[in-house]
Amino acid sequence: MAYVITDSCVACGTCAGECPAGAIAEGDIYVIGDECLECGACVDACPVGAIVEK
Repeated sequence: MAYVITDSCVACGTCAGECPAGAIAEGDIYVIGDECLECGACVDACPVGAIVEK
């Protein structure tokens, strides 16, 4: 997995909706799972810049 979601996450769900692999799980902050395709769609979708390269 090339990306992680930081504590800056506001749990809006935008990234999860954009993930083609369904690799983002809901929680207090969202989490990227092993299904990640490393496509970067979530990075571009995040409105607060909470997803960064690992």
